[in-house]
Amino acid sequence: MSFFRSLRFKIAAIIIAIGIIPFLVCVPISLRVYRVVSINNDSVNLMSQAQKYANQIVTSGYYLKDVDNPVLDKQIQAVGDSYEGRILIIDASTLEIIRDSYNVDIGKTIVWENVIKTIKGEPEPYFDEANQYLIVPAPLTNSDGDTVGVFIITKNMHYISQNIEQFLSYMLISSIIVFSLAFILAVYASVHFTRPMRKMNNNLDSIIREHTRELPEELSYIELENISEKFNEIFSKMQLIDESRQEFVSNVSHELKTPLTSMKVLADSLNGTEDVPIEMYKEFMVDIGEEIDRETKIINDLLNLVRMDKSDSQLNVSAVNINELIEHILKRLKPIADKANIEVVFESFRPVVAEVDEVKFTLVITNLVENAIKYNNENGWVHISLNSDHQFFYIKVEDNGLGIPEDSVDHIFERFYRADKSHSREIGGTGLGLAITKSAIAMHNGEIKVRSKLGEGSTFDVRIPLSYIEKEAH
Repeated sequence: MSFFRSLRFKIAAIIIAIGIIPFLVCVPISLRVYRVVSINNDSVNLMSQAQKYANQIVTSGYYLKDVDNPVLDKQIQAVGDSYEGRILIIDASTLEIIRDSYNVDIGKTIVWENVIKTIKGEPEPYFDEANQYLIVPAPLTNSDGDTVGVFIITKNMHYISQNIEQFLSYMLISSIIVFSLAFILAVYASVHFTRPMRKMNNNLDSIIREHTRELPEELSYIELENISEKFNEIFSKMQLIDESRQEFVSNVSHELKTPLTSMKVLADSLNGTEDVPIEMYKEFMVDIGEEIDRETKIINDLLNLVRMDKSDSQLNVSAVNINELIEHILKRLKPIADKANIEVVFESFRPVVAEVDEVKFTLVITNLVENAIKYNNENGWVHISLNSDHQFFYIKVEDNGLGIPEDSVDHIFERFYRADKSHSREIGGTGLGLAITKSAIAMHNGEIKVRSKLGEGSTFDVRIPLSYIEKEAH
């Protein structure tokens, strides 16, 4: 069954249909047109002949019973024989057959619709389908304009059937030839035109079996070339995703292993030392507690990231006062800022109420402000501003801290990426905060941009729609 659903079968079927359908449609139409045209032409010719003899018949009185005309008899007989038909002359007053070229129905009365119409001046040819005869009546009109009789001439039309039979025999031979050529062309076309697709299928099989990493560039149809190009783009992205996944797994393993290793070293030190002083014991337990907190933070950040990465992840959207939300977050982060003597300033240009997920958006503000505080110099400052227009609201988080190296700016939203690994270790960063921030902003249909200069500070610009519009599922 799969063959009948294949493109090869469809191409072959279309070409065969193109070759055969014209015969199936045109032959019956052609035969019908030929039949109609033949009958019409013969009708015109017979009508002309009938009018010609009608004048002679009326002039000579041949339409009367007691009038004989041997010359006209022979002429009419000859005309009837030439048409392999019959000629009748009918009296208009009695509908009696006066003359019959067959001499079999003389004296009989004929009551026929076409005879009556002809007497009334409405002659109409008639084709006898059963016997294949064309019957053409003509009025016999005297000098006063009165119809005195009807002249009927018939013609054998069997030649039409004979010609049609001969035509059909020729068409049968032609159809066999055309069908054979169409079949050959269909097989060739189905094989030839689907060859590039079969090559692409084989190349995709090679990719699946991991023999190759991309589709080769081959000149074929422009559509297939475009598909091949798109496939290669997808494969490249998949490779990047795979590499990112492997790197992510490696980073997760490393990040989770580091606190565990530290705790193991601290625990082994305590267990391997006799008569441990209470001060050292407390110090080591404090260190172990800090490593447990670090492990917990990594796990929580990973869980937040996984939740946001889910394709069916939903936002719990509600109208939130952004001014109050930021003030609440800054109040919670104030102890961290005070510890490093960092001045935190919040500037609001207008009240802003927007449709956001309060929990996820809190992560955005918290991560940006907390990073600005932690990656800062002592006695530094952090400036947060809030503004809006009729469509979006804008948050800017600016600091005069460490800054980001130029070659790291494009990577800071990657998971576990750290521009300054040594400093990040000191302040306990997990490398997931900005990745979570970008995911949360993307879920709100917003965007984030960063400008930074090493040693001079960084500026993060966030733009979020005031009204949340859920994206349609594709």
